[in-house]
Parts: sequence; structure tokens; C-alpha cells
Amino acid sequence: MKNFILGISCFYHDSAAALIRDGEIMAAVQEERFSRKKHDSSFPKNAVLYCLQSQNIDLREVESIIYYEKPLLTFERLLETYLGAAPRGGRSFIAAMQVWLKEKLFLKSELKKEFKSLQKELVPEIESQIPKFLFSEHHQSHAAAAFYPSPFEEAVVLCMDGVGEWATTSTWVGKDNDIKPLWEISFPHSMGLLYSAFTYYCGFKVNSGEYKLMGLAPYGKPNYVKQIKDHLIDIKDDGTFKLDISYFKYHRGFRMTSRKFHKLFGAPPRGKDQELTQFHMDLAASIQVVTEEVVLKLARSLQKETRIKNLCLAGGVALNCVANGKLLKEKIFNDIWIQPASGDAGSALGAALIGWHKYHRKPRKINPNDSMKGTYLGCQFSNQEIISYLRKINAPFQSLEDDKLFEELAGIIDEGKVIGWFNGPMEFGPRALGGRSIIGDPRNQKMQSIINLKIKYRESFRPFAPSVLEEDVANQFEMSTKSPYMLLVAPVKKELCKEMSEEQQKLFGIAKLNIPRSSLPAITHVDYSARVQTVNERTNPRYYKLIKAFQQKTGCPTIVNTSFNVRGEPIVCTPQDAYRCFMRTEMDVLVLQNQILYKTEQPKTEKDEKWKQEFELD
Repeated sequence: MKNFILGISCFYHDSAAALIRDGEIMAAVQEERFSRKKHDSSFPKNAVLYCLQSQNIDLREVESIIYYEKPLLTFERLLETYLGAAPRGGRSFIAAMQVWLKEKLFLKSELKKEFKSLQKELVPEIESQIPKFLFSEHHQSHAAAAFYPSPFEEAVVLCMDGVGEWATTSTWVGKDNDIKPLWEISFPHSMGLLYSAFTYYCGFKVNSGEYKLMGLAPYGKPNYVKQIKDHLIDIKDDGTFKLDISYFKYHRGFRMTSRKFHKLFGAPPRGKDQELTQFHMDLAASIQVVTEEVVLKLARSLQKETRIKNLCLAGGVALNCVANGKLLKEKIFNDIWIQPASGDAGSALGAALIGWHKYHRKPRKINPNDSMKGTYLGCQFSNQEIISYLRKINAPFQSLEDDKLFEELAGIIDEGKVIGWFNGPMEFGPRALGGRSIIGDPRNQKMQSIINLKIKYRESFRPFAPSVLEEDVANQFEMSTKSPYMLLVAPVKKELCKEMSEEQQKLFGIAKLNIPRSSLPAITHVDYSARVQTVNERTNPRYYKLIKAFQQKTGCPTIVNTSFNVRGEPIVCTPQDAYRCFMRTEMDVLVLQNQILYKTEQPKTEKDEKWKQEFELD
């Protein structure tokens, strides 16, 4: 009998489920992809159902269910924090307690009720017991998700996020099938929450807008680093830190920053509809520099303390690919591996792996590449399923064999057209990696603004990532390592870059946007960097062959890759989601496995036009 373990994360943000069999990762997916509610925090019913159905099992064949953290410890932290801040924060305390007393304090009972209902839906004719419940700790789940799938026999693990139960930064040593804690920094001192405070202050949404702040940083100058370090954060030589909590409100209110914070920088928080100014760009650049300093100092002290050659990263801060790129460049460790689903969604996988290796003490099989299967762990649809759907809605399409399809698409990309690419299993985590992607020509100077404004309906300053053939990465970028999960930023190869004129160098802010920085302008950020994804034939053969066909036609081994969705929506999951997104944007072509659809041939509806107008930016 196979040993299945199910890990889940939910009720905070980015709910997810992951299923392992005899230690092998079989399925992992976020609930948002099914519910179509971005960062959905609800019980991941659809995600659990997918995981089970992908292996043709029900809950009777699951040995145990592991929840990704210990709610009572979180409740303890909330109580102590609010009592310490009293009488300030009274309204938010009452609001938080209402939720906890109604739902989260009795989480185990709530989970049992949800799983009993789900099992009854799966096998209504049988009255069966649900599996036993186990609980991991928040940062332990992060550490497990970072170390166990990594290609290392031994590694030091650094986890940094907003906050778990108490920990905000934790360090671990992983060896064979065990992970052991070293030390941690506790709430309210949090690098993740400091970065989120600046995200909030610059007018972006906390827990989802941090990557916008990172993308904004190269437009600014780090003029506020001294102010941040003099007033907000005290960074020690070993990278440990302490915040001056009087500048913040996240520990006692509904907002991230206090009046003292606003007075320090001379302005209230930016409203979401207010203009982004050079001030906000300089703030973004400054907090980015501070984040990089902390990460690099922590890495150096961990290497010195443990003498271990490899580093694993997880937690929300591990999605800061600019800091990751600096870490790689510094060569503090021989090798680095970053969990691609670094946030709370990935903790569902970490929890399941804790169940297998820690609770059941099972040995670990090490994959020299890693055990994440390229993150292609979600839903997939056959050509026949797709054809049936397209015929049902009377959508004109052609079915092409791979070779003919890739040749056709290479020509379409070369013409400057934009393609919605729906291929194989869906990715797990926040990045589209050639399963659910929008793709285009990186050589086209207009491509960035076309995709941002006419397809993604998002801010014009947002950069795009390149997907490059793994064997050609060193020819295009100043890096020689693999980057399969788009979690490392590297400079574009100097030979491809274009120097700015003296007049252009005097420009600042968004005025820099339309100046081509390289012969690959659509993926070259204003600081000559790019967030690189390397693609190999082993993990995604069809995506690899598509890029290879483009290279054979144009000599360029790189394409633009951004996630298949519009602003405010999760990445598409089903052919229905993909077709809907295709029709409501200005994409030129949609590819659903081997089916190719041209926009000019599709029937237009009034509903699609209205929806599109709602999302267009001024």
C-alpha cells in the first residue's frame, strides 16, 4: 500500500494543498487557481480534491493530514502583543478576537468538519473516518519546503517572512532526513514586515504588492538608507536586527505605519490612485538596499557559524530575486537553492514533508536537480478535453502537431505578436514558468508597454522576465548558473547592452522607461538587469522546443515570459480561464496544448468589451 500524506495551509493567505506518496511530491496547487479569488485564504477544498483525484484516491488512503503551523502559538503571540500595546489597538484587537473565537481557536474541529464533508462528497455511500491530524510549526514548514526538495545532502536554511507563530527569521541545519533549528528572531522585529510597511506606504497592497516595490526600486536612488538605518532598524554585524516599533502599527492596528513613520519621511502614505513620484521610487530603492544588506550579512554569519557549503532559502523574503541575485554574486556559499513556492502556499508542501521525514522518520531520496519536478504539479488537460470544450463554445481553432506548431509560433513571435501559452501541468507557486504563460519577442522595444497596458492592464513600470535556453544563459546574461524558477536577477550580457547618452543619463524616474537598454529591451530593466528563467528539455520539453524553434528562426534563444492572467486575477487554471482571458485582452493568439486560436477569427461579445474597459489603466 502506498503511503500518502497531505499537507495544507489556509485561513491566512495563499491557501494550498500538497500530496506526497512515499516521500515523492505528486501534486501541489493553490486554492486561488480554482476559486479565481487572488490569494484566497479559505479552506483549500478544491486544491485538496485535485490532489486526491490526481492520484485516484480518497481520504481513506491518506495516512495523515499535516497543517502548516500551530494556531495556539499564534493566538498566544496575538494576545501578548495586544496586551503589551494596550490600550492602543483596541479596535483591531476586538476584530481579531472575534475571528479567533469564532473560527481559528478551534481550528482542529473546523478542519475535521471540512474534511468529513469533503470525504462524504468523494464517497457518499461509505461512512469512513478521516485521517489523523498533525501540526507543524510555521517556520519549520518553510524550512522543510526549502531543504527536503533541494539537491543537497546537507545545507544551512534561512527562512525570512512577515511572521509565523513567533518567528520572523529562523535558521536551520538540514542533513539527510532531518532539520534542526539554530536560532531565530521573534516578532515584532521582522524584515518581511519592514518591507511590507514600505509596500503599504508607497500605496501597494501588503502580501501581494511587495514585488511591485522591488520592480520600482531601479527607478530610484537609495537616498533614504541612512534615515531607515538611523531610525527604523538597527542592523548588527552578523545580520541580526531590531526595529524601533514606535514607527509601526502592524502589531497593534489595521495599518502598517504610524504617524511617527509618516513624519520621518514627510508625507502620509500614497493613496492607490495617487501618482507614483520620485520620492516613492527612492524609498523603494532604499528599502531594497537595506534588505540586501541584512540578507548578505545573515548569509555570511551563517556560513561562518556552520561552515556548511550550501544554502536553502524560503519564506516571503526569498521571493526577493534581486537580493537573491546579489547573494549568488557574492559567492558566500558554493550553491544556493530557493523553494519556488517560498510563501505560505509552499508551506503546505513543507508540512507534508515534515510528516514523512520527521514524524514517520522515513529516509530522504535526493534528486541532483531537485525534487520539485519543475513546479509542474497542478492540473493538466488533454488535447481531447480541450477540443471538446472549444467545439462546445464554437470557437474556431486549428490542431497542429508539435513541430508544425512550434514553427508557426516562432514566426508569430517574430512578427511582434503576443501569445497566451497553455501547456501541460500548471505551476505551483507565484511564477509562470512555461505552463501558464504570456509570451512575446524580447527584441521588440514596444513589447513591455503592449503587454503591460493592453494585456495585463497593470502599471507601465513593471518589468518582464526572460525565459532562456539553459545552455545559452551565459551568452545572454552575466550568470552561468541555472535559474529554473525565475528567482535570480542577473545583469544582461554587456555585449548586448546599449550605453545611454549624456542627455539620457540626466533623466530620472519613469522617464527612463522608454530608453532601450539592450538588444533585448522588453526584458531589460532600467538598471540593465533581468529576472532570469532557464529552461531545459528535461522538465518542460514543449516549452524548450518552442524557444528552440524561435532561436532557429531568429538566432535569439530568449523569449518574454509573464504570467497568464490580468491584474487582480490569479494565473489561469483551465482552458475556460485561458479562453476568457484571451478574449478579454488584446492577445493575438491562444495556444491550448496543440490547439491554436487566432483572435481575428474569434467571435466578439459585448460582455468581453465591457470587462476589458473595467481593467484598462488611465
